[in-house]
Amino acid sequence: MSDTARPQPTTFDEIRSRLATPWTSTVLVPILVALFDPARLNEVVIFAASALVGTLPFIAFAVLLIAGLKAAGAEAMIADAFKGRENRMIVLAALFGGLAPFCSCEVIPFIAGLLALGAPLAAVMAFWLSSPLIDPPSLLITAAALGWPFAIGKAVAAVALGLFGGFAVKYMTRGGLFADPLRATGVSRCGCGPNPFDGTPVWQFWTEAPRRATFGREFVHNAGFLIRWLALAYMLEAILVTYVPASVIAGVVGGEGVVPIAVAAVVGMPAYLNSYVAPALLSGLMEHGMSAGAAMSFMIAGAVSSIPAMAAVWSLVKRPVFAAYLGLGVSGAIISGVIFQAVI
Repeated sequence: MSDTARPQPTTFDEIRSRLATPWTSTVLVPILVALFDPARLNEVVIFAASALVGTLPFIAFAVLLIAGLKAAGAEAMIADAFKGRENRMIVLAALFGGLAPFCSCEVIPFIAGLLALGAPLAAVMAFWLSSPLIDPPSLLITAAALGWPFAIGKAVAAVALGLFGGFAVKYMTRGGLFADPLRATGVSRCGCGPNPFDGTPVWQFWTEAPRRATFGREFVHNAGFLIRWLALAYMLEAILVTYVPASVIAGVVGGEGVVPIAVAAVVGMPAYLNSYVAPALLSGLMEHGMSAGAAMSFMIAGAVSSIPAMAAVWSLVKRPVFAAYLGLGVSGAIISGVIFQAVI
């Protein structure tokens, strides 16, 4: 008998990739607590479980919303923001950046198509800067963890950052910068969604079987994604609240002034995980003395510098444009933190 039907040995890399998931870390945390500090195991687990259960209504609404947008084909509306006068494009791109139900890989061909069709770099930059910061699910998750004032402040900051970056690039371009921004690259679609330039939204998506199937698929996918990341987020928050002294956090990113806000922006760039984990961690940090302005700065700088956001920019444009993206994002994060600290 031939041996071709036998399963091939699993390599170390395959095992590692299967274990490198949020669920692995979520389970590992209480195991380590049980081994090294069993007296606090119940405290850590109950804190994380209670926080996750309290967020479930927000998760449910967010999942229904994003699944409905995907099933309706709402992406087609976003392309309309890049038509007309440049100032109009910048404003609409900044507004729609926080509403686009794109996955990380869909942003790349979407922006590549816009640049190839001649959309101004200023409008594209406005979209790029606002889109990583807020979307319907992360808005609700932020509200659940940090309250509606913070969530609304983040949404306002996302639009303001898009406007700031868009108009800054517009005037830089007029000064002769970024004359040839696009890399020589062929970008194909990732295949995980409809072409954003085709068709019009069908809001009564339940009348069409393919769109109902899309709704069900997106609902399951996004529910699983949010739950596994939020389970990890609240487990990490439980560890933070339980074991990290408040004085340490307050000494670095607490208090008034620009310095803690700037430090939070710099720390947020490498430390940020994603927009679903960050609110829970910031909730714990704020309980320990982190200022509201520093929290806002951390979240904005981290979102702009996250790997998916930077990869989308790096893969399409040349280094000067990429440097402008990071510079505008970090400076905008600090400014947003200062303003939020003053008005909250």
